[in-house]
Amino acid sequence: MSAPKSKARLEVRQARPADVRAIADLVRRAYADLPAYTHGEIRGQINNYPEGCFVAKLDGTVVGYCASMRLDEHVALKPHSWDEITGNGFGSRHDPTGDWLYGYEMCVDPKVRGTRLGRRLYEERRSLAEQLELSGIVFGGRMPNLSRSWRKVESAQDYLDQVLDNKIHDPVLRFQLANGFEPIGILENYLPEDKKSKGFAVHMMWRNPFVDTDKPKKHRLPRGVESVRIATCQLQARQVADFDEFMRHVEYFVDVAADYEADFIVFPELFTLMLLSFEERELTPMEAIETLSNYTPRIRQGLSDMALKYNINIIGGSHPTRLDDGDIHNIAYVCLRDGSIHSQEKIHPTPNEAYWWNIKGGDTIDAIPTDCGPIGVLICYDSEFPELARRLVDEGARIIFIPFCTDSRQGYMRVRYCAQARAIENQCFTVMSGNVGNLPNVANMDIQYAQSCILTPCDFPFARDGIAAEASENVETLTISDVNLADLSWARAEGTVQNLADRRFDLYRIVWDKRVGSLPQHTRIGEDRDTGITKPTGRHSPGGG
Repeated sequence: MSAPKSKARLEVRQARPADVRAIADLVRRAYADLPAYTHGEIRGQINNYPEGCFVAKLDGTVVGYCASMRLDEHVALKPHSWDEITGNGFGSRHDPTGDWLYGYEMCVDPKVRGTRLGRRLYEERRSLAEQLELSGIVFGGRMPNLSRSWRKVESAQDYLDQVLDNKIHDPVLRFQLANGFEPIGILENYLPEDKKSKGFAVHMMWRNPFVDTDKPKKHRLPRGVESVRIATCQLQARQVADFDEFMRHVEYFVDVAADYEADFIVFPELFTLMLLSFEERELTPMEAIETLSNYTPRIRQGLSDMALKYNINIIGGSHPTRLDDGDIHNIAYVCLRDGSIHSQEKIHPTPNEAYWWNIKGGDTIDAIPTDCGPIGVLICYDSEFPELARRLVDEGARIIFIPFCTDSRQGYMRVRYCAQARAIENQCFTVMSGNVGNLPNVANMDIQYAQSCILTPCDFPFARDGIAAEASENVETLTISDVNLADLSWARAEGTVQNLADRRFDLYRIVWDKRVGSLPQHTRIGEDRDTGITKPTGRHSPGGG
């Protein structure tokens, strides 16, 4: 009788979104002297080029990680900083037609160093470059012994020369040289936080021996098909007898969208305000918010059950919810067909929301993983702040859903124009869903204006006017369209304009305050404190956009 096979202890594979937390913990262990990654940055690295990110797991624990992306030669080989080349750590400058593989993260758990895990990860990169017939691999290498040797050398270049002459020992550089990399220069101010390297890095290169560099190869991105079907519900406000009748009304549209085999359906902002219609009297704004918040558990469970039953991903508009700290937030519940539930808070309450309902803004915004790739949600007014959409796209989102609630055409057009701008500047799809009609005895739903739509970038692969589909104004309907996510990849790499690739990272960047969400409530950034909120003009409607 043969002995049973033992399970492999070491696994080296492509990184997955589920590895994000473990990777973040690993990087903190490996580089205690450097700023830690946020989960959003690691999520962006994997989402933007999953083929270039690898993890090593030993006995079930992530003990190694490397991140890479493809870049054009003129970007990879010219002087640059780490922030500039990586798109502030998100790996968002990945160019699917790039001729060089750029490595921007490599770490191994200090407890397992000496097991050649670093070499294995390097081999994964090398294998990828050879498979894709790229010109080679480039990265900025640390010089961790530079600081202690600074008084003995004339410059960073002199330090490198002495390492090459074996006069100074640098373990990181020796490792890279042993793996076939050669220095092509010094990168100044590469990573200022790297005090051990005094901010310098060695510009390292490995040339692919199987590629003739004298005959430059133009990598093209095929116009593939990655079709996703989207349904946006333009919902009519109506009086309902109870919660069950409201949910039956929502389920009707979920059922229809599922019959059309849609992958997503999105409902409007504050679509649950219909639940106030069967109250015996018109509630004050604060009474209305409290009443709605009490329905939160049933709303989440009901939408999740529908997502499973109808095999569709549901973006549940938004719903006011009182959190554990006592604050009311306007939250979109995203219920996926795998049974998972995600939430995205509205970051910027409108003046009406803040004044009448005392709604507070959320602290975080992140891409949400789905079976159709990462998506993002911007609730109404949030679409008018371009930094938020850019954050979602940096994390890999290709579709941004925008549930809205606007009472006038002016308010609607603010959201519409901004949604179209977000689609163009981020080369992504944006999907709007709004309420129509009115509700008696519900002060927040006096009048509504909407024309829900699915918007695209403006370039040759897309709809002529940047509109994949749109509803008629102010009528209840379901608008459905197929979008091709592969067209986005093509446009970003070879489009008439390439907004994402052409960003001037050497001039500007968005810096997210990593303290937000971890501060005591009384010091939380963005809180109104004692500044006071001016009473808005007009009725106490959501205000919208």
